[in-house]
Amino acid sequence: MSLWPWWVPILAILSVVASSALPLTPWVLAGCGLVLIGAVIASVHHAEVVAHRLGEPMGTVVLSICVTVIEVALISTVMLSGAPGAASLPRDTIFSVIMISCGGVIGLSLIIGAGRHREQAFNVLGSNASLATLVAMTTLALILPTFTTSSAGPTYTTPQLVFASIASLALWCGFVFVQTVRHRDYFVPVGDHRANLNVHAPRPSVAQAMASFGALLAALIAVVGLAHQVSPSIESVVDETNLPKSVISVTIAMLTLLPEAWAAIRAALANRIQTSLNLALGSALASIGLTIPAMALASKLVGTTLILGLAPKELVLVVLAFFVTSITVVAGRTHLMLGLVHIVVFGAFLFLSLVP
Repeated sequence: MSLWPWWVPILAILSVVASSALPLTPWVLAGCGLVLIGAVIASVHHAEVVAHRLGEPMGTVVLSICVTVIEVALISTVMLSGAPGAASLPRDTIFSVIMISCGGVIGLSLIIGAGRHREQAFNVLGSNASLATLVAMTTLALILPTFTTSSAGPTYTTPQLVFASIASLALWCGFVFVQTVRHRDYFVPVGDHRANLNVHAPRPSVAQAMASFGALLAALIAVVGLAHQVSPSIESVVDETNLPKSVISVTIAMLTLLPEAWAAIRAALANRIQTSLNLALGSALASIGLTIPAMALASKLVGTTLILGLAPKELVLVVLAFFVTSITVVAGRTHLMLGLVHIVVFGAFLFLSLVP
């Protein structure tokens, strides 16, 4: 059994304590950044253990919640620091999560899966349900604020924000119910995998799952503490290099999605492209369904008006990503060309983030 997922959370907690007592020199900050990445990866590893005990597709739900908790922690840390652009950080981060999930994660999974298996099959009903829910959530949370007239700018009034938060949370909860209870078979791999992802590894015992749950909590606490230490330095680097503020949100999104992207790629290699799609679309769904209510509450506590509406450039990119993804999921089979299209859309997103 690998030991690194167990000692990394301990090291991360010790790093939080040490960095709080030591001067924040570049070496200390670099060490905190490395430990932060390790804590994120370890937290998702332990979430996988807990999820494996619960069974699939509950596993992807647990992973999505874990990633979203990390995302909310990182966003909250930057918002509470009072940095410029904090009011639009939740919007930019959620937008980045959508583009990375629908572009980068799906694209890489399709290309790598096609390289080994040429074509891969998945369940159209499950993937369509995921995408439909994601489109509705994105429209309510990120597109409509640009066109409403009750408040100035791309913002919601308090009643509108409450409605969007409740609607996003309700859609996410409804989707989880359908995914794990009502139509669970729509979200498990097709073919000869016997609708059960637990065949690829022994199921953990209750004791192992409980131990991983404790390590998961420790890792998440450490992520919050380390993010608080590292975030001012990231903001300083962005300011000194005259990079767009959106680079911070892209960094947060990539950091939180890195372990889940790796899990999606591994699933594609194992000819379980359905799991890859579950992970990619599930991450974006949880990002909106959980982050929007959390950030709405946080904004009221700190007295900040959230800027949620997307600008025209971002609006075009997200519509393009959804259009391409809808074409991908309608066929029920994947191939190399579809993956290339997703990667190009993802590349356009990265390029325009640096050169707006």
